[in-house]
Amino acid sequence: MNWHLRYVQQAGWTRELRKYLFDRCGWPTTKQVLEVGCGTGAVLMDPAATGQRNSPQLHGIDLSAAALAECRANAPEACLTRGDANSLPYESGRFDIAYCHYLLLWLKEPLCAIQEMKRVTARRGYVLAFAEPDYASRTDRPAEMAQLGRLQNESLVRQGAALSRGSEVAELFRKAGIQIIETGRIMPDHRRSQSFEDWQQEWQVLRADLPGLVDAHELDRFNELDRAAWQRGEHQWSVPTYFVWGQV
Repeated sequence: MNWHLRYVQQAGWTRELRKYLFDRCGWPTTKQVLEVGCGTGAVLMDPAATGQRNSPQLHGIDLSAAALAECRANAPEACLTRGDANSLPYESGRFDIAYCHYLLLWLKEPLCAIQEMKRVTARRGYVLAFAEPDYASRTDRPAEMAQLGRLQNESLVRQGAALSRGSEVAELFRKAGIQIIETGRIMPDHRRSQSFEDWQQEWQVLRADLPGLVDAHELDRFNELDRAAWQRGEHQWSVPTYFVWGQV
């Protein structure tokens, strides 16, 4: 499984949202920007994350040394640091913008991470969570695929994910004392009209998630069932995903 390609796919889902919100944050005058949980650099390398008229200094932090090594190749101009989201190794008020992307669902203490993002953001600066899914509210069609959806959710829990984090993220920002400017739900049906390449990518993720929960022959049967549904235009695999941003 090439996880960087998966992260690039996810970055594509939020690209227009990021352009819109970064403009709202006053990107042309921004000097220092931090991505918490930068992973392999799928967002840091995206032109939508570097602005159109001005290029602030981009910073990224991640706990995984392997992910950071890949990020250095994908986003060579970014300043990268290995560290924990719950204890950011930066002085208070350093950044104009701090953001995360598909991160909080993996954290046991998401409020702590948001409080740390707030701490390292300058007064009147902005904290953003671009995408947090609510897997507990997922929709799988045709109906036979619901069983596979439940099994993938079980796998995500085993991996450490909080399935309902998307529905909780706005309240977490409020608890952190961030003045929320806007929050909303994005991509409620982002897989209804996906390309065949996107469909194949989703299945690579399924095959990576489900060993030990579904045997290979049964997974192949689900794959053929879902492929036929996609060809008929009846495939739907929808995970409500939420964003929130606010000012410090």
